[in-house]
Amino acid sequence: MIESAPGDRQPHTSAPDPSAPQAATSREEVDLLDLLIILARHKKLVIGLPLVVGILAVVITLNMADVFTGAAKILPPQQNQSAASLMLSQLTSAAGGIGGAVGAALPIKNPSDLYVGMLKSRTIADILITRFDLRNRYETKLQSGARGRLESKTTITAGKEGIILVEVDDYDPKFAAALANAYVEELMNLTQVLAVTEASQRRLFFEQQLMRTKENLIQAEDTARRSLQGGLVKIDDQGRAMIETTARLRAQMSGKEIQIGAMRTFAAEDNPELQRAEKELDAMRRELAKLEGSGSTAAARDGASGGKGLDNLRLLRDLRYNELLYEVLARQYEMARIDEAKNSALIQVLDKAVEPDRKSKPRRAILVLLWTFAALVLALVWAAIAESAARARADPERATRLTVLRHAIGLRR
Repeated sequence: MIESAPGDRQPHTSAPDPSAPQAATSREEVDLLDLLIILARHKKLVIGLPLVVGILAVVITLNMADVFTGAAKILPPQQNQSAASLMLSQLTSAAGGIGGAVGAALPIKNPSDLYVGMLKSRTIADILITRFDLRNRYETKLQSGARGRLESKTTITAGKEGIILVEVDDYDPKFAAALANAYVEELMNLTQVLAVTEASQRRLFFEQQLMRTKENLIQAEDTARRSLQGGLVKIDDQGRAMIETTARLRAQMSGKEIQIGAMRTFAAEDNPELQRAEKELDAMRRELAKLEGSGSTAAARDGASGGKGLDNLRLLRDLRYNELLYEVLARQYEMARIDEAKNSALIQVLDKAVEPDRKSKPRRAILVLLWTFAALVLALVWAAIAESAARARADPERATRLTVLRHAIGLRR
């Protein structure tokens, strides 16, 4: 055996190790091998648990009853002005803005959101519960319980295009379709009731105003008849023009007051439209004060015969005002009656719910896959925890720390 002399030894240098990538690959293989070893040690758990859960899922889903979905599509009414609102705008020139004032105050809502809310209302739910005896069908004694079950089986959505979709789930396909169609029917009935109620309130308002104005008109006519029994004092053209102007201005003021009162129900005090309307009303009041107390009245007094002529002028002015107001309210009342008589909210049924020929639930394959995958994840986590605990017990230092942890959380052996 030949030994090299000390002088023949080469100095140690830190040359790069060409086998470094192979070492990293070896570590990855070792880690993968460790993982495979862990899986092999707990193969019964990793394989058995998902297999058992998958079999149970198959059995459970096969025993699930098929659920069918009845679907109906409806198109809510479009946002159109009612006949009364159109007449209000037409009467603007004739009545000094009364019609336009009321029509402008009517708010417009989103029909899709409005009717979805009506379909989900307690009123329709209670009607359907009574109509189909859902308390017995859902086996609940309380009305609220039946209402909750019905809500859980019903899906009502509004698409971007405005079409409302009503879907009802049930084990009986005929019942699912019937219940979905019943939603649409009860919505139509409810909209008719609400539309009639709204139109009736409008008709009642105009009816009350008309009766009050009629009483004032009759009183003005009687007063004028009694005051003019001695003969009608002749009034010239200027006096008649003043009567017409004053009466029309007072009618405009009445219309503006109606507009302001309606705007206050939805507008704040700093609303520009409200402030402008109030300024216009103030201007009308000043103009009326000028007509009644300045040159126009003096001119009318000169055109009449003394004090009696002035009194007659005032009587004729009040009479003309009541006649004009009665004429306006009579037209409003007739249009309100027309709105009340017709169905202003026409709901169109795009797709009536038909008996579904295919089930919608349950999706058995998806359920089995989800439950099996969840069991597999649980088994892997369980195996990792068990392996970590076993290694901790094998390592004295980690075993001591594990014992301390158990004592700290109260898990004593």
